[in-house]
Order: sequence, then C-alpha cells, then structure tokens
Amino acid sequence: MACRISEFVLECRDPEALARFWCEVLDFVVLEREEDGGTVEAIEIGPREGFGGPQPTIVLSRNDDPKTHQLRLHFDVNATDRDQDAELERLLAIGARHADVGQTGQEPWYVLADPEGNEFCLLRTRLDPL
Repeated sequence: MACRISEFVLECRDPEALARFWCEVLDFVVLEREEDGGTVEAIEIGPREGFGGPQPTIVLSRNDDPKTHQLRLHFDVNATDRDQDAELERLLAIGARHADVGQTGQEPWYVLADPEGNEFCLLRTRLDPL
C-alpha cells in the first residue's frame, strides 16, 4: 500500500483572491469555504469532481505573515489546450508575473509568481486534459 497526495495547503494573506487566481489557472472550482466571524480562514479549490478524484485539491489557508523567502515546494503547470507561449500570455493576463529564482534564461520553462508572490513554473509540454 502507498499514500497518494490528496491536497496541497498554501498559506496566504488573501484566500479569496488566490482562490480566484488558481481556479482560473487550473479550471478548478471552490469546493469548501471556512469562515470565522465573517472572515474567510480557508478555501479549498479543486476539480469539478471534488475531493478524492485524480487531482489533488488546494487549500488556501489564511496566514497574515508576509512571504519572506522562496518556497521550498512549488507547482509546475502545463497547458492543456494551447502552446506554452499562448499559455504564458494567458497567465500573465490573469495576474501572474515573471519571477527570478536564479534561472539562466535558457530553461525550457518560465518561472512565474502568483499574485502573492508564490513561485510556480509553466512547463513546455502540452498535456491532455483529465
């Protein structure tokens, strides 16, 4: 028997804003929202089939501390319906920005950051949608 990754937890200052961004990037939907006194503490996003499907969900958990360093774990994403350059344009248009983590410029991927500065990479290979 082995384990399977079922969800990733990403701490952030604004779970609502990051949920909108990552739902747009990944074609995910909001699955669950946890509130405390009207303040959103966490939002779980994932594929339309919900938790336990072929893809892990992402829990965006409120943490008011500022991000101070590069993440030790990051997402790699691949386009499913367009080439890498067209997907780069789409991601930049919805709020991603280029990030410098020491790459040479010769890599076949783009290093980007989400609206809160969390790094992720856009890889070259186009994948079939699930």
